[in-house]
Amino acid sequence: MNFKIFGVAVFVLATLIFNPALAQEASSVDRTGTGGAQTLDDIMARQAQLEVDETFRSENLGDPADAALNSDELGTLGGRSDADIWRGIRYNEIDSSTQVRGPAVDVLIQDGGISWYKLREGPIITYGGGALLGTILLLVVFYFARGKIMIDGGPAGTKIERFKAIERFGHWLLSGSFVALGITGLLTLMGRSFLIPVIGPEAFSTLAIGSKWIHNNIAWAFMLGLVMTFVMWVAHNIPNKLDWQWLKAGGGIFTKAHPSAKKFNAGQKIVFWTVMVLGFSVSLSGLSLLFPFEIFMFADTFAIMNSIMGTDFPTVLAPHEEMQYANIWHSIVAFVMMVAIMAHIYIGSVGMEGAFDAMGNGQVDVEWARQHHDLWVAEVEAKQGKGESS
Repeated sequence: MNFKIFGVAVFVLATLIFNPALAQEASSVDRTGTGGAQTLDDIMARQAQLEVDETFRSENLGDPADAALNSDELGTLGGRSDADIWRGIRYNEIDSSTQVRGPAVDVLIQDGGISWYKLREGPIITYGGGALLGTILLLVVFYFARGKIMIDGGPAGTKIERFKAIERFGHWLLSGSFVALGITGLLTLMGRSFLIPVIGPEAFSTLAIGSKWIHNNIAWAFMLGLVMTFVMWVAHNIPNKLDWQWLKAGGGIFTKAHPSAKKFNAGQKIVFWTVMVLGFSVSLSGLSLLFPFEIFMFADTFAIMNSIMGTDFPTVLAPHEEMQYANIWHSIVAFVMMVAIMAHIYIGSVGMEGAFDAMGNGQVDVEWARQHHDLWVAEVEAKQGKGESS
């Protein structure tokens, strides 16, 4: 038994002697002979966004007095090694210039990309994807618990024009482009994590290129549809006292009640303003991504927020940081819009009898209209009684 213990002790001692790295912590690395070079532990810690003391790098930018003689073959350029030069650039100790002309061409190192990548691949996908799946699950549960909202007493068989052709065109232009943007955006955002392991990098490359082309070009249709629907419907979506009564009654979704409403009820107004406000924001961030380094949104926005809310957001941003913030904001707003629109799609399709006809052919059953938009029906019938067009 004593021989076994002795053997183990000898093995451990020999391991520590011939592999001294195991006998000391990474923080005790002797850097006197490494100059500004970093260890593998330094690199891994920085990529994991851990705190790393980089004083040894920022203070070791080379000394021209220690440079090799210029007469030596392939001597140093200016007396500094390439590593020294790049450290100087990273810590803004060297004024660099370039013959390339264009926006942000003088930014050679921008390490904020690590934080952007981790946020994009981590919380954005996790919480955004979770919100989408959670919303779908809730709608499925609600459908089986509540059932389809039917027309009380059944349809009357008489039709009334709900939306004109131009209104339906604007709606489908906006909604159709939004669905295309949502799908291609999700493919671009989540494809690396979820599709490459399934279909491989080559197939995903083709899919990603196609998604990017569709996303960049369909965006213009979305913005046109956004403007059209705003111009056509903003007058009908101004909040009024009826909206509060509609909200208190839950819109009749959870009960058999049918609160009064004009052309748009409170729920539809919420969807309208959500789409308008967030649609404008996602369009603006999208334009800044379509035209890199041309539209800067966040430095001024952060300055306003700091003055109003007392926050401490950065107000001096590099061009690449502006792009990274725009990309993150674009994703967040898009996820919020998708969650909101899912509920709208549910009610307009399988959730309510007769609702799809409003945007399908523009004609709805008059009994459906009286139950859900009674004041609007009264206005239309009053105009028809006077011989006016609705």
